[in-house]
Amino acid sequence: QVQLVESGGGLVQAGGSLRLSCAASGRTFSYAMGWFRQAPGKEREFVAAINWSGGSTYYAESVKGRFTISRDNAKRTLYLQMNGLKPEDTAVYYCAFANQLGTVVAGNEYDYWGQGTQVTVSS
Repeated sequence: QVQLVESGGGLVQAGGSLRLSCAASGRTFSYAMGWFRQAPGKEREFVAAINWSGGSTYYAESVKGRFTISRDNAKRTLYLQMNGLKPEDTAVYYCAFANQLGTVVAGNEYDYWGQGTQVTVSS
């Protein structure tokens, strides 16, 4: 079992920045992880993914160049640095853990999910 707890969400003006964190507990942390988001009335969508070591990352086109995913395996923590935020980035953001080593994009390949943290970007 893996428990994931996100933090760092909040209200920010357009153009601002936030850093989300996801603290993991339970079994070994060094596996694939990712960030997803879900806006009201919309389906959950992929945001970013990172492999077990942090050496490989992948981003959705909508956030590429603005968001950065990273991890600290010693601290068992996943991060999402979000710069240049836009109102369309408003959503609940979830971190996820997959029992794989590579970079995982598909949500149905993730095995554990956090409870989510709200990010609201005002215009």
